[in-house]
Amino acid sequence: MYDIRESLTAHTVEEALSLLSTHEGMIPAAGGTDILIKVRERKLKAVSLVSILGIPELNTISMGEDGSICIGPVCCFTRITEDPLIMENVPMLGEACRQIGSPQIRNVATIGGNICNGAVSADSVTPLYALDAILTLRSVKGERCIPIREFHTGPGKTVRNPDELLTMIRIPKESFAKHGSCYIKFGQRKAMEIATLGCAVNVSLSEDKTKICSAAIAYGVAAPTPVRCTETETLLTGMTIGPELFKTAREHVTAELQPRDSWRASKELRIQLIKELVVRALKSAVIRAGGEVD
Repeated sequence: MYDIRESLTAHTVEEALSLLSTHEGMIPAAGGTDILIKVRERKLKAVSLVSILGIPELNTISMGEDGSICIGPVCCFTRITEDPLIMENVPMLGEACRQIGSPQIRNVATIGGNICNGAVSADSVTPLYALDAILTLRSVKGERCIPIREFHTGPGKTVRNPDELLTMIRIPKESFAKHGSCYIKFGQRKAMEIATLGCAVNVSLSEDKTKICSAAIAYGVAAPTPVRCTETETLLTGMTIGPELFKTAREHVTAELQPRDSWRASKELRIQLIKELVVRALKSAVIRAGGEVD
C-alpha cells in the first residue's frame, strides 16, 4: 500500500514553486523511482507529491550563450546518453548515466532526482563533481546558484530547502573544452548494480600534450558524500605524463578520503579500489585529451 496523501501536477515552474511554498512537506517528483521505493518501504508516510515531469523548461538539454551545457533536471538518463550535445562535449556524463540501473529505469529516472536524492552512490553525481557543475535552485523568494560540491551535506542530505526546486544543471565550458575525462564504476556485477566505488577524472593538457594543466578527481562511495580530491589535483598540476604522475595519484588519493565498511564492500577493498581506479581513469582521461600513456 502506498501511503500518498495527495498527488498534484504542476504545468509550470511557477505553479510548482507556489505549491511547494503553500503545502508543507510537499515533495517534487518526476520519475519517482526513488520516492516510490521510500513510500513502499514506509520511510515516507502520508506523503504529498507534486509532479514536475510535464514542465517543458525542466526537460531540455542545450548550450548556453557562454558555451556551457545546460541540462534540465527532469531529463531521464536514456535521453542524456543519447543526446549528441552531451556525448560530443561531456561524454563522461553520458557514459556514467548509461551504467545506471536497467533500460527501464533509465527511461524513467531523472538526473535531478539522482542529484537531490543525496545517495553517495549516485552514478551521475560523481562526474558532475569532476565537471564543476553549477546547480540553480528556485523558490518563490528568488533564485540561487551553488556549486554541486556544496550541495550534498551527508548521506541523503542536501542544502535544498523544502520550498526550493532544482531547475538547472549547468556545466561550465571551461570544465570540458579541450579536456579528456573518464568515469569508472566498480560493482560486483556488470549490470544493474549500485556502485561499490565510482571514480571520475577530468584533465586538460599542455599544448604539446606532455603535461597536466589541470586535473579534477572525484569519487562516489568513498566518503559520506561524493568528494573531490583537491590536494591530489594540486600535486598533479604541472606534472609530466609518465610513471611518476600515476604513482603520485595512487599514493595521495586515499589520504583525502574516508572509505568505510558496508555490506557491499570492506574498507580495505575500497582503499584498494580507490588506488586502482584513479590510475585507470587518469590514463584514459589523458588519452582522450590527446596525450600518450606508456
